[in-house]
Amino acid sequence: MVPAIKESNRDRLFLFLNYLFVTVALIVVAYPVLYIISASVSDPVEVSSGRMWLYPRSLTFDGYSLVFENAKIWRGYANTILYTFVGTLLNLFVTLPAAYALSRRDLAGRKFVMGMFLVTMFFSGGLVPTYLVVKDLHLINTMGALILPVAASVYNIIVARTFFSSTIPGELTEAAYMDGCNNFRLFLGIILPLSKPIIAVMALFYGVAHWNSYFPALIYLNDEVKYPLQMVLRQILVLQEMTAETTGAAISGDIAQAMNSKAEIASLVKYAVIIVSTLPVIAVYPFLQRYFVQGVMIGSVKG
Repeated sequence: MVPAIKESNRDRLFLFLNYLFVTVALIVVAYPVLYIISASVSDPVEVSSGRMWLYPRSLTFDGYSLVFENAKIWRGYANTILYTFVGTLLNLFVTLPAAYALSRRDLAGRKFVMGMFLVTMFFSGGLVPTYLVVKDLHLINTMGALILPVAASVYNIIVARTFFSSTIPGELTEAAYMDGCNNFRLFLGIILPLSKPIIAVMALFYGVAHWNSYFPALIYLNDEVKYPLQMVLRQILVLQEMTAETTGAAISGDIAQAMNSKAEIASLVKYAVIIVSTLPVIAVYPFLQRYFVQGVMIGSVKG
């Protein structure tokens, strides 16, 4: 039997500080989530007055009813799913071949190409030149404006390249060549089946980025029918702020009451939409968590 190790006072203090830090971090992270969930099923008057600060008050599911009855929200949901699916497929189609090619030591000019990629991480043309390029390509108000400019991320290419360099042995490539395998067949038939972890990591990285993206839609889209869900949520937030400012001005009578009612409805819908919009990511993340952690560790290793 192994004798128990006696803890010193410094060890107890260290453990106490660790538990204290973890508890504070948990509260900081969990409170906003709990607040949004409670606010989505509480009376908006209780929320705006500050009486609801943790648990639901005056329980109501009217916000979710309004969300499920709103055609604009469902259309934004469908657009976001489409943009995320197509955009992620394009990202994988560009990132994985580029990363594998850069991981090959026999690629001529590999260091020069990698250097050019790294430059783009620190310097870019800016918003106006990017907008002009998108406009000249006739992509304004199209799905291409949201997915083509972000078809690849240099950081993700570096992460994937590090995975290929550290995981795929050179002997495997040589054996494939000896069996008459060409580069194209090698990549599709051998490399990709062995790279399921990095494919899952890249799909998660790109998918979450597309799902949460709203700024490109704000810049390039002018048709509300094509708005993603995040833009619909932004419209609800802006409507609530504008209504609150207007009701704070010199308006009285039935107009002020109607505006206040509109603000309460917008507040109720806002929290419900936040919950509904994050559910897919929350549902998918537990299944990809181990790949996510592995991807972070891969990116932290120099390759």
